[in-house]
Amino acid sequence: MQKVERMMKALTSSGICMDTTAAQPYLYQLTHQRNQLLAQVAEQRGGQLGRAEVASAHFDNSQDDQAQIRSERELEFALNEHELVALQAIDDALKRIQEGVYGLCVTCGVSIAPERLHAAPQALRCVACQTTFESTQTH
Repeated sequence: MQKVERMMKALTSSGICMDTTAAQPYLYQLTHQRNQLLAQVAEQRGGQLGRAEVASAHFDNSQDDQAQIRSERELEFALNEHELVALQAIDDALKRIQEGVYGLCVTCGVSIAPERLHAAPQALRCVACQTTFESTQTH
């Protein structure tokens, strides 16, 4: 948290920090993406049931062989995890807007290019830092 506070103090005094008016298009875009994702999840699940419950009901009544059931179940859980990660990234970006640090690279503190934010409004890093980050991740 101290790193964020130092960045904010430095950026606020230099005028680089994005204000709430400038963040409005991103707030709208993130909120829209969040609502779409939640609607997609609800539609895929057939309502408010969890994907695990839907998958369980489907697979318990299935006449498919066990290997196919296991494969489909793994796919269901992988999709669920992907959606949770995407939802968390959106929520984190919305929180950064609230905190007044949206649009700043979490690694180096520079402003993220507006083109990048429009393409990926949940982006945490500038292109250079994201490239470095991805090259250090093991797959």
